[in-house]
Amino acid sequence: MSSLAAARADNFYYPPEWTPNQGSLNKFHGQHALRERARKIDQGILIIRFEMPYNIWCGGCNSMIAKGVRFNAEKKQVGNYYSTKIWSFSMKAPCCKQEIVIQTDPKNCEYVIISGAQKKTEDYDIEDAETLELPAEEVKGKLADPFYRLEHQEGDLKKKKEAEPVIVRLQRVSDARHSDDYTLNKTLRAQLRNQKKRVAEEEAASKKMGLGIRLLPKSEEDAAIAARIKFPSKFDKNTKNKRALIKAGSIFDGAPGSYITKNVNNVELESKRRKIQAAAVSNVLAGGFKPSSWSSPPGNSSSRQKVALAAVSARRRM
Repeated sequence: MSSLAAARADNFYYPPEWTPNQGSLNKFHGQHALRERARKIDQGILIIRFEMPYNIWCGGCNSMIAKGVRFNAEKKQVGNYYSTKIWSFSMKAPCCKQEIVIQTDPKNCEYVIISGAQKKTEDYDIEDAETLELPAEEVKGKLADPFYRLEHQEGDLKKKKEAEPVIVRLQRVSDARHSDDYTLNKTLRAQLRNQKKRVAEEEAASKKMGLGIRLLPKSEEDAAIAARIKFPSKFDKNTKNKRALIKAGSIFDGAPGSYITKNVNNVELESKRRKIQAAAVSNVLAGGFKPSSWSSPPGNSSSRQKVALAAVSARRRM
C-alpha cells in the first residue's frame, strides 16, 4: 500500500479542495468519527464489541454460547437507577440469528438476560473446586450476634490452619515461577557490600581505640546506661582529702593548724611500717628466711658496728 492510500485509509488525507474554514475532515466528508459504528447514532444506538459475561443457552436452537464470545451489539440507554444509567445490548446469535437482549443491573452489579436466551445454571462442589465458600445471606444477618460471630471466627481460624499448607505450597510454586535471578543476585550483592563496609568501619574504630576486638554498633540504650555508671577511684578520693586538709591548714609553718598536715604524714608513715612488718611476719610463718642484721635498713648503724667488732675479735683468736 502506498503512502497516499495509507493516509486515505486512516482518514488523514486532506484533498486539495479542503480549507481550514471547513473544519475537520469528518465534517468536510459529512460523516461521524466512528463511521459505520455510528450509523444509528441519531436513534441513540452505538455499535460496540460486547463480550458474553457468562454461559447461556440460545433461545432459538438451544445451543450453548460460551462465556467470553464477542458480538457486534447495539448499545442504547433504556433507563436510570438513581444517577446510574441502565444500558441495553442487542445482538444476534451466531448459530440461528436469534436476537438476544441483555441489560445491566446496577442494583445487583450484574447482567440480566431480557429475551432470546437463558442463563446456564452451573452447580459445583466447593471442595472439588478448592475455593472458599462465601457466607450466605442468613449467616450475614446472624453475624450481628457477638456470640455467633465469635463461634464463626473460631471456625474460620480452623479452616485457615487446614488450608495453610496448600497456600504455602502454591506461594512457593508462584515464587519459583516468577523469580528474577538477576534482581535477587543484585540485592544479595548489595547486602554483602554494605556488610563488608560496616565491618571495615568497626575494625577501624576498634584499632583507633587500641582494642584488638571489633565492637558492636552503638545504641542509644547503651549510651544512656554508660552515662549513669560512675567508677570510684581511690586516687581521686585521696587527692580530695589532701586538698581538703591543705585548704583547712595555714600556709605559715608553726601556725595553728599546721600540725594537721604533720600528723597526716606521720599516720601515713606509721601505716607503711605496719604493712612492712606484717609482710615479714607472714613470710616467716610461710617458711621463709628470717631477716638478718645484714638486711637491716641503712640507717641502723649500731647493728653494723656490732657485727664488724665480732669479726675482728674472731680473727685475733685465730
